[in-house]
Amino acid sequence: MALFSFRKPAAPAPMDRACQVESFLRGFSIEVMPRTAEKVADFRAILPEGTRVYIAHIDGTPIEEMVATAKRIGDEGFAVMPHFPARIIKDKATLLDWVARYRDVGVRQGLILAGGVAAPVGDFSTSMQLLDSGAFGDFDRLHVAGHPEGNKDIDPDGSDRMVMEAARWKTAFAERTDAKMAMATQFCFEAQPVIDWVTRLQAEGVALPVHIGVAGPAKLQTLIKFAIACGVGPSLKVLQKRALDVTKLLLPYEPTDFIAELAAHKAANPGFGIEQVHFFPLGGIKTNAEWVTANGGASGKPARAA
Repeated sequence: MALFSFRKPAAPAPMDRACQVESFLRGFSIEVMPRTAEKVADFRAILPEGTRVYIAHIDGTPIEEMVATAKRIGDEGFAVMPHFPARIIKDKATLLDWVARYRDVGVRQGLILAGGVAAPVGDFSTSMQLLDSGAFGDFDRLHVAGHPEGNKDIDPDGSDRMVMEAARWKTAFAERTDAKMAMATQFCFEAQPVIDWVTRLQAEGVALPVHIGVAGPAKLQTLIKFAIACGVGPSLKVLQKRALDVTKLLLPYEPTDFIAELAAHKAANPGFGIEQVHFFPLGGIKTNAEWVTANGGASGKPARAA
């Protein structure tokens, strides 16, 4: 006579740290500038096919250089997302000209942001004005900026009241348009404040998925310089603490622990709002790409089953 077993099936084993990181890195994006892109002979040699490549538009860079860089990277098989910084765009005619130039080389994505210059050069000062202009009607993906540690330019009092109000406006914009939207953030160095911020976004009704900014491997002195210049606040103390440790002072920083903590939280909370990782290759594009390959598989997908 057959015997019946009423034992519960064994629960699936949780992913180990390496698998969590591999899964978290899948679909990552990376940022370049025209002058840094020139140093890469062929992006196909270092990045997975189809990787989204943002092109930062620094004030003073001619639009011709931006478009040429976009065309070159797009022709190599990558999804190109140029920046549209509101405060360096003179007027709507200039905006429409930029959009048309990019459209002519196959670009259909853009990062819409206010920009880092103190005073607008013309009619635009916010990303919301750009979005509301109607210029991006045939773009299929529009990303906006996110600020896990606040933004003193937007909220001089140190709160995040205006930042959150703008994020809710952008969520409403996404809901009434066909564009796929996400929030690409400034880079950070400490996981728990990021986790708290993303959780709060969801509680505040901000439904945009987050593409979390991560500083790629670099010398510690380089990171501190960029962190101060870019207004990275509370998590800067992570770098400062590392700088006081003479055993680590001369070693290059790698985002291993930061990403592993976020990956573990995402694995334990699948509905958590971080959708992808966005790298700022402050120590060089090739160095960053090699780190991602080592941690996430050369194909950009998990190198082995979880």
